[in-house]
Amino acid sequence: RSIRKKAAGAVSRHSMISRGDRVCVGVSGGKDSLALLHVLSSMAPVRGFELVPVTIDEGIPGYRDEALGIVAGFCASLGLEHHVRSYEDLYGITLEGALASRTGRESSCSICGVLRRRALDRATDELGADSVATGHNLDDIVQTVLINMMSGDAARIARMGQGAGSGAGARRIKPFCDIYESEIAFYAFSEGLPFQAESCPHMSEGIRTEVREFLNSLESRHGGIKNSLYRSAMAVAESMRQDPAPRRQISCPRCGAPCTGRICSVCSTLGRLGREGPRAPACAPAGA
Repeated sequence: RSIRKKAAGAVSRHSMISRGDRVCVGVSGGKDSLALLHVLSSMAPVRGFELVPVTIDEGIPGYRDEALGIVAGFCASLGLEHHVRSYEDLYGITLEGALASRTGRESSCSICGVLRRRALDRATDELGADSVATGHNLDDIVQTVLINMMSGDAARIARMGQGAGSGAGARRIKPFCDIYESEIAFYAFSEGLPFQAESCPHMSEGIRTEVREFLNSLESRHGGIKNSLYRSAMAVAESMRQDPAPRRQISCPRCGAPCTGRICSVCSTLGRLGREGPRAPACAPAGA
């Protein structure tokens, strides 16, 4: 009840979902995304919105195959149609192929994150959804704030507020933004959700694991520090969005997606992987 109350409170406070909305839910098969789908499915009949679960298949042998089976069965139990979009269909390359093609020091997470966001944006657009909901929790958001600061990309924090637009124009919403990861784990176990316990085989490549351990260590000695950091980051994000000189947004000359640089991050990533050519336009949101 506590988890559902917090999620419902976040949805109302940030006006994440309106009656009649069609909400695309990114469901990876992990505890957070399945818990989100479970919570939203209990809210949907009361608040009058529709759920469209989508799984992005990166093409990780074994790992993603197991998750697809779990999500398909869970969606069936909720009476929801499950949709799948793959990197191979959208970009002509799987994550494993992308990692084999990389020439620099980019981590698998940085490559996958760029491709995943665009894939989810495109699915949201194709399915006619008004918003895309992800299972990012308070821990995830705080970790991302620190990672952006350490990488010198403080401007990205301005785009972390609830309900910010995504590349395809739909709102990005995070109903679990006020909830700790440990609380969601407890919810998943107590509700008997059949989530995938195995972690992504590439998760140790990036800095996020170290940041997670650092924050957990601080939280164990100074209870509430994650929550305080989250509140501060959201206040900073709100202040930055009120800047009278926002970054100018243009259309990527290669795929037509909105971007703020010379080309969008997806086309830039595919270019570094040697995937420029006829497949590149497929990464644009439908209707771009």
